[in-house]
Amino acid sequence: MLQRMSMHPLEARLPSFRNAAGVARKTYNIATVHPDYVGPPSNGNKLDKEVLDEFIDDREQMHRFAQSLREAAEQDEPGNVSQLVGDEYESVLEGRYLLRLHRVWERKPALRAKKIRSVQARGDALACETCDFDFAQTYGDRGQGFIECHHVEPLHQTGERATTIRDLALLCSNCHRMIHRKPPWPTPAQLRDIIHGQPSLSS
Repeated sequence: MLQRMSMHPLEARLPSFRNAAGVARKTYNIATVHPDYVGPPSNGNKLDKEVLDEFIDDREQMHRFAQSLREAAEQDEPGNVSQLVGDEYESVLEGRYLLRLHRVWERKPALRAKKIRSVQARGDALACETCDFDFAQTYGDRGQGFIECHHVEPLHQTGERATTIRDLALLCSNCHRMIHRKPPWPTPAQLRDIIHGQPSLSS
């Protein structure tokens, strides 16, 4: 049944893909982490327990998920891959409080504020330098004075250096995320060319 599923392209499969022995071993690994299991431990991994923990307290959800897998395998159509993610009753546990440590490149909030004041002093709107989006025009008072600030030359490439407001660009959240999405990182001007369908150095 698992070998019939079209979500795994045939050309990407190894000869041992979903073989009976491998599936049996994985099933056994999951069974050995069950609280009621009393036999010898297996050489599984932490995902085995995560899978068990997800379903052990909700057997109905487990059966619904299994049934959706069977139906997708029987219909064997790429368009049915969405069924493999479960149904509308599927849930995951979220909301734990986590503490994370990160290394970041130092930025000076005062420089961002100075950049914004310089634009306002000229009487210009706080609009995205790439797509012209203005938060205040769209969100009213809630968007007044809001804009994101971007280093045109990334600090992770230059390291510590003297920065002026000329090195900063004001961007909306969408354009800012698109610039940082993946390398090569386009400049705001290059992203503007992409938006307007013009040739860009980032393509």
